[in-house]
Amino acid sequence: MSEKAYMTAALELAAEAAAEGEVPVGAVVVKDGVIIGTGRNRRETGKHALAHAEIEAIHNACTALGGWRLSGCTLYVTLEPCPMCAGAIINARLDRVVFATEDPKAGSCGSLVNLFSLPYNHRPAVEHGLLEEESRALLKGFFRRLRSK
Repeated sequence: MSEKAYMTAALELAAEAAAEGEVPVGAVVVKDGVIIGTGRNRRETGKHALAHAEIEAIHNACTALGGWRLSGCTLYVTLEPCPMCAGAIINARLDRVVFATEDPKAGSCGSLVNLFSLPYNHRPAVEHGLLEEESRALLKGFFRRLRSK
C-alpha cells in the first residue's frame, strides 16, 4: 500500500466518526506495510475524554504486536495530534507521524506548540500535508452542519 492509501484509510475512519456525530478524525498505525491499528474519535459516543483516534489506533497496534513499543511504526492521522496524543506517540516510541491538516487550536506537532522538539527520550519524525484538502473539507463540512443545527 502507498502512503496515500494509508491516509485514505484514516479518512474513511474519520468519515465514520462524523457519521456518528464525532469530530471527524481517523488514524491508522502501519508497520512493514501493514495496518496494525486503527482508530477514530469516539469521545461523544464513549463519553470519555481519552477516546481520541490516535489513542485508539495506538492501543490496537500495541495489542496486535503484544507490547507497548511501536518502534518501526508510522501513525497516519487526519488532524494534527493534540498534547495528549503527542504524549502517547512519544511514550509508544512511534518512529514517524504523518498528519493531513494542521490544528491551530490544539496542534502539538508544530502548529500551536511542538512537543516533539522538546528533549524527551524519543522524538518521532513528523510530516504533514498528505491529503490535507480532503481532511480539511471533512472537518469544515462537519462543523458547518453542526453550526446549522
